[in-house]
Amino acid sequence: MPSSSVRFVFLLLPGLVLASTALSASNWPQFRGEGGLGTGTGSPPVEFSPEKNVKWQVDVPHGHSSPCIWGDRIALTGLAEGKLVTFCLSKTDGRELWRVAAPADKIEGAHRIGSPAAPTCCTDGQRLIAYFGSYGVLAYVWDGRELWKKPMPAPVVEFGTSASPVIADGKVILVVDQDVGSHMTALDVKTGAQVWRVDRGEFRRGFSTPFIWKHDGIEELVVCGSLWVRGYDLKDGRQRWSARGMARVANASPVAAGGVLLVSSWNVGGDEDDRIEMEPFEAFAAAHDADKDRQLTLAEFPDGPVKARYSQIDADKDGKVTQAEYEVIRGMFADAVNQLFAIRPGGSGDITDTHVLWQQSKHLPYVSSPVVADGRVFTMKSGGLASAYEAQSGSPIYQAERVDASGDYYASGVAADGRVYVASQRGTVVVLDTRADRLAVLARNELKAPVFATPAIVDGVLYLRTDKKMFAFARP
Repeated sequence: MPSSSVRFVFLLLPGLVLASTALSASNWPQFRGEGGLGTGTGSPPVEFSPEKNVKWQVDVPHGHSSPCIWGDRIALTGLAEGKLVTFCLSKTDGRELWRVAAPADKIEGAHRIGSPAAPTCCTDGQRLIAYFGSYGVLAYVWDGRELWKKPMPAPVVEFGTSASPVIADGKVILVVDQDVGSHMTALDVKTGAQVWRVDRGEFRRGFSTPFIWKHDGIEELVVCGSLWVRGYDLKDGRQRWSARGMARVANASPVAAGGVLLVSSWNVGGDEDDRIEMEPFEAFAAAHDADKDRQLTLAEFPDGPVKARYSQIDADKDGKVTQAEYEVIRGMFADAVNQLFAIRPGGSGDITDTHVLWQQSKHLPYVSSPVVADGRVFTMKSGGLASAYEAQSGSPIYQAERVDASGDYYASGVAADGRVYVASQRGTVVVLDTRADRLAVLARNELKAPVFATPAIVDGVLYLRTDKKMFAFARP
């Protein structure tokens, strides 16, 4: 059959028949696509805009989730008329095929520029999984019929839920790092039943999507969190290894290439020349605990970077910071490390001193995840500062080169056909040449609308979501 042909396979499940599309063409089944690598297929256009190289464009509900694509369908989530919805578009022309609302009683809060519809859906081709912090997990057939649902408490973090679910080994993996009660859960993808649950109480709020690291014939579940990145066994959630060297809050997701795991994290107060330090609780309370009750209210904190993070220090959100809460964050500020680093496989226990291959501590992205192409890892720091390194050695190809597209970068980079595509919050999509030995900006494409969602690239088509629209860009 031609490489672009489609074969339909009908699978009988208890009580219903599912039509699954098995494609020789590619899919984009989760956040950052196949394997979470951010690597697309085909040759998407270098130049595009709302008026140029548009295959189609449609209005969509507001949300920050990225496209999940299987066969001829695209799944997204959003907030529409006060309801959190999962909806499906035709990949051919963008028509909305169905929309289902989550039965959430209350919409969780989000950052002022965030969204309660931030996690990206994932699929195994038969089942479509959606996750909202406001409700929990919902599983659908690709025609919109509900298979199962798993209500879960909303995470304890005022910025809202962001980490996306992934499917591996027949399980839906959810990382729920929050200010109180952090944990990781594996649900049976067919039924929603809990397979295992791992306590991550030592970790605080985190927004990084987990990554399945495939190497040496095995698969490891990699999770970035406060101060540590850890590897787990997919079968039972058992911890295999752990490496120090993370920021206080994990935002970016890992990636891998050539048997090497690449991890990036940055947060305020973690750079060596700009660290935030907190004095011991006893000294701080002696100076600022006005009512001497050994609990600190917001008003008792002096103005500055520590007070600005009061909501993080007050873990249980009761309006009072105890000595234990204070000392936890003090320790995090002291131990936080901002860096991009590489890990080789095969370790167990604490592998910080044995399996870290190289580190880079300058010009790091905040939220945008790194992407690997042509043996090189590319990052984009807010402000429009691009860096590229040899993935195996960490040797810089270029660092902090201006791409002349300023602003913050929340979307992660994706790559295809010798090019990296990175979108700024302001709506400029920068296209970089992955094979050049110095920074080579091939295009700066203005979408004239904010972008938070990471694009998808499938068979030469770039699917990109702005705050109000979904675009499919393709060569004529």
